Formats: sequence, C-alpha cells, structure tokens
Amino acid sequence: MKQTAHGYRLQEKNKNTVTPNTTTLLQNHADEDTQALPVISLVATRSGITEGKNSYTTSQMNTATRLNLSMKETPQSTTVITKQRIDDQNMTSINDMVQSAPGLIVDSSNGPSRTVFRARGFDIDNIMYDGLPSQYDPIAVGVSTNMAMLDRVEVVRGATGLITGTGNPSAAINVVRKRPTAEPKVSLTGSVGRWNNYRGEIDASSKLNSSGSVRGRVVGSYQDQDTFREGEEAEHGLLYGALEIDLSPQATLLTGISYQKDYNNSFWGGIPLGADGQHIKVPRSTNPANDWEDKTTRLTTLFTDLEYRFDNDWKLRAAVMKSWNDGIFSGTYLNYTPARGFAYSAYQGKYDINNTGVDVFLNGPYQLFGRSHEAGFGLSQRSTRSKLHNYSGGGFYGDHLDPLNLDKIAKPDFQYSGSRTTEIAQHGFNAMTRLNLADSLKLILGGRIDWYEYKDFAGSSGYKVSDELTSYAGIIYDLNPNHAVYASYTTIFQPQNNKDINRKIIKPITGNNYELGIKGEYFDGALNASAALFRINQENRAKTLADQSACPEDLNNSCAEASGLVRSDGFDLELQGALSSAWQLGAGYSYVKARYKKDKDPAKVGQIFESNAPKKVFKLTSSYILPTENNNWRVGGTLYWQDTIFNNVTNMGAATDYRVEQKAYALLDLMVAYQWNQNLDLQLNINNVFDKEYYRGIASDMGWFPMGSYGDPRNAVFTVRYKF
Repeated sequence: MKQTAHGYRLQEKNKNTVTPNTTTLLQNHADEDTQALPVISLVATRSGITEGKNSYTTSQMNTATRLNLSMKETPQSTTVITKQRIDDQNMTSINDMVQSAPGLIVDSSNGPSRTVFRARGFDIDNIMYDGLPSQYDPIAVGVSTNMAMLDRVEVVRGATGLITGTGNPSAAINVVRKRPTAEPKVSLTGSVGRWNNYRGEIDASSKLNSSGSVRGRVVGSYQDQDTFREGEEAEHGLLYGALEIDLSPQATLLTGISYQKDYNNSFWGGIPLGADGQHIKVPRSTNPANDWEDKTTRLTTLFTDLEYRFDNDWKLRAAVMKSWNDGIFSGTYLNYTPARGFAYSAYQGKYDINNTGVDVFLNGPYQLFGRSHEAGFGLSQRSTRSKLHNYSGGGFYGDHLDPLNLDKIAKPDFQYSGSRTTEIAQHGFNAMTRLNLADSLKLILGGRIDWYEYKDFAGSSGYKVSDELTSYAGIIYDLNPNHAVYASYTTIFQPQNNKDINRKIIKPITGNNYELGIKGEYFDGALNASAALFRINQENRAKTLADQSACPEDLNNSCAEASGLVRSDGFDLELQGALSSAWQLGAGYSYVKARYKKDKDPAKVGQIFESNAPKKVFKLTSSYILPTENNNWRVGGTLYWQDTIFNNVTNMGAATDYRVEQKAYALLDLMVAYQWNQNLDLQLNINNVFDKEYYRGIASDMGWFPMGSYGDPRNAVFTVRYKF
C-alpha cells in the first residue's frame, strides 16, 4: 500500500516477508518538485488506532467480545468510524457520528439538544468510554460527547450483554480516546460556517522525557454558534489531558481527565401539533423558546488505565473511570388543550449524576489438544447515583397563543417542589474463550453473571437481582482467506423501575438475540464487507396501564404491568474501507421490522413497536483523491436516505385519531479538500445541498411531547487544519 498526499495506495506484497497481522506501508515516490514526504518504509502491527492511517476502516476491534479480533473474526455486525472519516464529514459531536453510522438512528423529537439514539428498533442506553460502560440518559442531561478527543468510535449492533451486562439489545457505542504519542506533533483546527458557527481546536502531543517513556497529550476545543432557529445559541467547550507512562517494559499506565461544558438557550425547542392533529406549517426558523431559557450541562471525567503484559503473551488490564455530570434546565414547551388552545408550560430542574466504573480483565493464549486458543476473564463494577431537584413553573401561561406569532413570556418564579435520588449498582464477572477447533473454524463461548441493585431513596423502595446469567456463543467458519460465515447468540437482561398497582417492581426484561452473517476482508484488511440477518426477542416490557383507577395516589397514575413480547427482525449490509488506492468508502443499508408479537392489549399484536423510527435506512460516505500532479485534491460526499416514519395521535379524547408522518427523504452532503502542503489542509463541507425540509423527530401527542423537530437547512462549513 503506497502513501499519497491523503492516503495509501494498494500494492502487492511479498507475503514471505510480511508476518501475519501486519500491514506494510510504503510511501509514494515523487518528483523533486513535488511536496511529498521523504521516502520511508513502515511496518504497522495490527492495532485499532486509526489516527494518521487515512482509512475508513481498521484492522481490529474488541468492543464485541473484549478479544482483539478483526472485523472478519467478530461474529456480530460491527462498524468503526475512523479519525479520517470524522475529519472528512466534519463530525464535532456524537450526534454527528450516530447520524453517519450504519444501522443507527437519531431522534430529536424530545428537543434538538436531547437526542435519542436507536438501533434495531430499541433505544441505546449505554455509551462506552474505552470499553467502560456509562449510562446514557439524553432526557436527563444529554451531554453530547465531543469528537475532538476521540481517535475512533466502535459500534457493535445487537445485544452486547457479555460486555455491558444490562442494556437494550440495540447497539454498543464505544468511544475510544486519543492516546499520547512519543512523536512530537501539534495540530490547529479552525472552522467557520453558516449561522455564525465558529469553532477552534488545538491538539498537542509529545514525549515528556528523553527516552520517551513518559508521554503527554492535551486537546482543547471551543465552539460558539447560532442555529437556524431564530435567537437560538449554543456553546460547546472541551478540555482533555492524558499522560501515558511506561512503568517497565511490561507495564504501561494511562491516566487523564476531560471536562466538557454544553450550553443551549432552548430547552425543548420543538413544534407541537396543531388542533387538527397535524404538523403546524411554520418556517424552520421558528423558535418557540423564550429569551431566558437555559440548558447548561457539565461533564467531568477522571480515568486511569493500567496494562501489564506477561512474558507468556497474557495481558492484564485494570481500568477505573469516575464522572460527575450535572445540568440545570429552565425552559418552556407549548402545550395544547381544547379549552386553552396553545399555552406555555414551564419547568426547571437540576440534575446531578455521578458514574463510577471499574474493570479488570485478563486474557491470553493457551494450548489444548495441540492447538492455540484464547481465554479472557473479567471483573467489573459500575454504579450511577442520580439526584433530581424539581422546580414548579406555576401552571400555564398565555392561553390561545398563535404559534405563527408567539407572544413570549417572562421567566416564572420557579418554586422548589421536591427532589428524588436514585442509585443503581451493578457487579459482574465474565469469562470467555475463543476455541481454535480447526484452521478454518473458531468457536467463541462466554458467560456473565451479574448482581444488580436499584434504590429509590425518595420512595424508600428498591429491588435486587442476583446471579443473573447472560450467555454468549459465536461460531466463525472461513470459506476462504477472504470470506467467513458466522452465527451468534446471546441472551438479554434489562431491569425496570416501573411498578404495578401493588407497588411491586415489574420483573426485568429478558430475551435473546440471534444473528447469521457473512463477512469479507480484502486488500489485506483495507476493505471490510458484511451482511447479516438478525432476530431479537424482548419479553416482559413494562406497559402503563390504560385503567389507573386502582393505582395508588403516590405513583401518580403511572402503574404498569408486564406486557408480552416484542420481536425485531431485519438485516444489515455494510462496506467500509478502500475500494482502490484513492477511493475510501463507508456504506450501509439496514432493514428493521420491530412489532408486538404478544400483548395484554390484543389490538397491539402485529403493530409496529416504534413507528417513529424508520424501517429502512441507507447511508453512504465516500472520498476520492483526484489524479492531479501532486494528488492534493480530494472530493467526497455523503448520502442519507430513510423511509417514512409516523405516529398515530389521539385527538384529545375525540373519536377520530390522526396519523402524523414524515415521508421518506434523502439528504446529500458534499466535501472538497485541498492539501496546500505537508502542513496545511483546507476543506469545505456543504450539508443538505438541496435544502430538503424534513423532521428529525415527529410529535406523538397533541397535549404533551415529543414534538416535531426540523432538521438543518442547507449550510456550509469551511475548515483549516494546520499540523507541525
């Protein structure tokens, strides 16, 4: 593979001189008057790091099983969003990544700054940081991970209970932080875009002693922007520092801290339905928020990671992460009732969420029956303590408001109305092995035992689940050096907080995840392809009772019951990596059909489980190095398409219901970049080129929310990157 100004050219290698699991990179020769780098030869060992690789794929990932496997060796649907792809698409937050990743869905119906992520029909409720799970609650706090500190994002679709323990069978999103480098380097990035969108970033890394055994890295980022909604403003700030120390030839310690602050002056920001149960035809620039509204969130994270490599190729990793997440929200939403028409409701809340994660994992090879196999053993502990302080806004403001010409209201005198503290603690032990049954046949077996406890201090209630077993099995058969077929199975476990009419907690959600697929690996791993069929069964989901007459008063008409079976069937197709020496591609098509198979309400059987999530989604991102003299020009584009989403809305108790929908739509983004010299790169991204008007989330209720949330109109961002 030969390096060009922006990437690597594929080339034939002498396989007798290259060891397995390595990739040889030879830099492109250039004429004396070109600006190419000096001729060098590198041998890169198989590593998941994507920074500086100029690729849309990677050689290995371990999010699915904790074992270091290539995508072809992993018996689940996997995607890696690399640093090159992050830069090409100008991703600044985790929302941008989810919008681009195959099989993942962004829903903004709870507010533009409180996005919900979905996959395979279910909400994503965990975000992993370097492999340590952390609760993701976009409704409560919703800090959107800043991409400036990340090397890549690894995504595993389907159930991942072997690694995360509890969770929905949707997907695992593992954000992998940048690590310090011994090679001194500094990069400066600045961008400017429509709606006064200004962003700056600095990234500096170097060895801190003469031997290079101590290395440090600092990343800072700040963004100040308006939005297409009139009067809406946002700020995003990040400080990240990491220190890596070689304690000995066998031991490496990584420790660091990150601080992120997000601000937005629109809490909900959505557009309600009209009196006819349909979208109100207001301009996209309409902003129902008031001038005093404030959504400020902060996330501080400390982390430490110790790795020890034994002489027999076994490795021990011990990692600890502690985060403090707090937010204060003051805002309004438009509420519709037949008596008042449109009126404002106001709310203020203060959240404090502390997360702690500890993980110890030991893995390595062993010999059995004349073959080498691999095993892993892990202990983990995670806890989340959440405290919510509620402040009442004092009722409704401004009856019969005109959504087309809103009269804004003054900030109410919010009064403290109580607090609630909850705590979740989970302890787990997992074990797994990868059996080398034959040269072409591998079997992965694993299991996890969890102890789970939930406490609600406000209601002096809680519950425990002990010795919950999550099982995993995956088999991979190599058809030839480039293709493998696989099958995998895992069970599902997700505790619930809902209570029945006797104040008893509804039993945990259980179920299973099946997947069959085929994977391809080409050009020595520079291109990966996959196709997968899946089925997910989820039983015992809590359902709010339609008749709340027997519900105790202290449960606020929210009594629930276990309700049948939800089944999600579908398939994924994906291609990621290099199609040629100059052409990088990331493409995926997903089809999901999630329906009620059993339910206490017979009318629900056969109905769509999440109608406001598309069944079909196609995503394609590509970049191409133009064949100019110095290969300095690069062009690219992103195509996004999804089919119709809808909600059936009850007309405030009337006999007629309404169907609210967003019809199928496609979006096109374009990119052009020019590498001025070795140090300076210029890039222009044009988003929503055809200025398509669409909703990123639609309303499901006339009197409450979710609400309709428009997607961004056409806009452009110009970025300058300087490295030295």
